[in-house]
Amino acid sequence: MHDQPTAPPPSGGTGTALAQGLKGRQITMISIGGVIGAGLFVGSSTAVAAAGPAVLVSFLLAALLVVLVMQMLGEMAVAQPDTGSFSTYADRALGRWAGFSIGWLYWWFYILVIPIEAIAAGEVIGGLTAIPSWIPALAMIALLAGSNLLAVRNYGEFEYWFALLKVVAIIAFLVLGALAILGLLPGSDTHGISRLWSEGGFAPKGTMAILAGLLTAMFSFQGSEIVTIAAAESEEPRKNIKKAVRAVVWRLGLFYIGSIFVVVALVPWNADNLADGSYQAALDLMDIPGAGLIMDVVLVVAVSSCLNSAIYTASRMAFSLARRGDAPASFAATSRAGVPRNAVAASTVIGVAAVVANYLLPSVFTYLIASSGAIALMMYLVIAVTQYATRRQGGQPAEVRMWGFPYLTLATIAFIAGVLVLMAVLPGHRLELWLTLGLAAVLVTVGVLRQRRQGGRPQLPDEGGTGAASERAAAPAG
Repeated sequence: MHDQPTAPPPSGGTGTALAQGLKGRQITMISIGGVIGAGLFVGSSTAVAAAGPAVLVSFLLAALLVVLVMQMLGEMAVAQPDTGSFSTYADRALGRWAGFSIGWLYWWFYILVIPIEAIAAGEVIGGLTAIPSWIPALAMIALLAGSNLLAVRNYGEFEYWFALLKVVAIIAFLVLGALAILGLLPGSDTHGISRLWSEGGFAPKGTMAILAGLLTAMFSFQGSEIVTIAAAESEEPRKNIKKAVRAVVWRLGLFYIGSIFVVVALVPWNADNLADGSYQAALDLMDIPGAGLIMDVVLVVAVSSCLNSAIYTASRMAFSLARRGDAPASFAATSRAGVPRNAVAASTVIGVAAVVANYLLPSVFTYLIASSGAIALMMYLVIAVTQYATRRQGGQPAEVRMWGFPYLTLATIAFIAGVLVLMAVLPGHRLELWLTLGLAAVLVTVGVLRQRRQGGRPQLPDEGGTGAASERAAAPAG
């Protein structure tokens, strides 16, 4: 229903319809950039240190999960593109409480991504310029929030170039890594693939370590779903979503599995310099001049991209919740350019408050971050359960179909449940799990009470097929 152009905002300068300002090339790069975050360039070193070369198995399992979840989400999103994505589909298939709770959990996740990425950028830029890190952190938020406030095409254009630079960096790393492995890179201190087994074997820390690495790997893939949110603001959402879903396999394989293979083939899993980041450790062994500076620049680009997407994604989820009557109505108001400025501003202000908390109340900030630790898994679980319920309710996808339904869907649900149990078992992840479950329990309780008290949706004015009335009247997604 969103393939048709949205109605223009009223002449007074405000409306309740989003603009369709994202171009196909921007959507393509958003879908690519969504799976390339700072976790790949730096955070993956934690997984390597935890599991050794067997981290490849961890990343393969995590990639498999994301591929299956994206196929399920693609099935629903192609049938009915919507800015609320999986939150809206859960609302329709499972009940208002489900869309309400997962929508706010997802919003909270990306609200916390804003300070995480801004602080990371601030530390790198501050280290290079010798100025206090909080200044570039806040400046980065101000720049990207201001861009998002003006027009959605600004977000798309920033993300296009951010993603392109990340792709170029990864391809260059893969080429250099391949040359080093083959012994064709002059000056390299390492070659071959003997590191895969020479430092205590392929799995030096055993099977449980592979599962521990799985948790880190899984959270590195967060962001694949953003394309289903952004595509609703493009002229051909179904076409763009189909392209993104079809390409997710090779992107994850090339960017993640390929990169991690280069790292564990060249760098001892127990090397001290892994603490500086997996990419930099590999570049140092390849004797690449200025490896540290190169990675600083790449890292700033990566975190800027994640920050840009976090502001966009949080504001669009808040907009969608408001359109369904589950967030302040002001979040559903759009500017003349079709931007939900109130939602952007509110999300940004809370993100800035979290940055300030990091510097003034670091212990509080630590707990805030931990509260989002299992949200990605809960989102995947909701997507899988929603797709299963949608198909059971008679929704028949026409263009994108989940493979092996219902068996692969049920297997995915069981796998995610198993990972949640694993988080409860491993000491390093218990706090994240319980804080996230506590937050989820509160939101589910509020959602159930709202559903019982208010019943159906308020009948909001419908503009261009994005209103709550059309959402409620629509057939089940998928």
